[in-house]
Amino acid sequence: MKIGRPSLLLRLLFALLLPTCAAASDLTVAVAANFAAPMKVIAQDFERETGHKVSLSFGATGQFYAQIKNGAPFAAFLAADDETPLKLEKEGFGVAGSRFTYATGRLVLWSKAPQLVDAKADVLRSGSFDRLAIANPKIAPYGAAAMQALERMGLAQALGPKLVQGENIAQAYQFVASGNATLGFVALSQVSLDGKIREGSAWIVPASLHDPIRQDAILLQAGRDLASAQSLLRYLQSDKARAVIRAFGYER
Repeated sequence: MKIGRPSLLLRLLFALLLPTCAAASDLTVAVAANFAAPMKVIAQDFERETGHKVSLSFGATGQFYAQIKNGAPFAAFLAADDETPLKLEKEGFGVAGSRFTYATGRLVLWSKAPQLVDAKADVLRSGSFDRLAIANPKIAPYGAAAMQALERMGLAQALGPKLVQGENIAQAYQFVASGNATLGFVALSQVSLDGKIREGSAWIVPASLHDPIRQDAILLQAGRDLASAQSLLRYLQSDKARAVIRAFGYER
């Protein structure tokens, strides 16, 4: 009996703890590269408040679309546009009715040089720079928006030879941050916090120069039965998450 009682006690303690452990589940979420900084903050807050563990994967929206169609086990997807989640829903990879706009992004022309980018982006017209970084417009919505802006400004053809493309907006930012490109079209969230440019100089591209960058989230089939995935998407719409999103320069 002396040996059995501790064993029984341990089993009872384990049984009591098991529901708590089971309630906190892991989930993997695909996140557009432009939303990396705010999502890291939101995920930390979510984990602290719920006990759920979130694994974040950052990349280009177009690349994630291909991966999801090929069976990547993402529970949810935070895209850089509203078209890709809609396609995934129509094609049966996303859960019908789960889509919503979590942020509206802003495009910015940015340089590490403090005085280079002026309030009218005349530096683009002057052509007095070596390279202009953008995200791949075929797979990255921010890259597509950058090309729209150049076209509407009448500069796409003239600046074509100076363009250097990153796989996604994170790589476009890295080109400029590392000095491999003088300028770059990046997401405002990458270079600002609480309405202030953290480093260098920047021009926020007027919304009239490109289509709205509405960023939608969707619950994927792999996360359909995960309470943690549903909880995360609800949390993303909470006042606390929205405050973080606004602080990083998004309009939502």
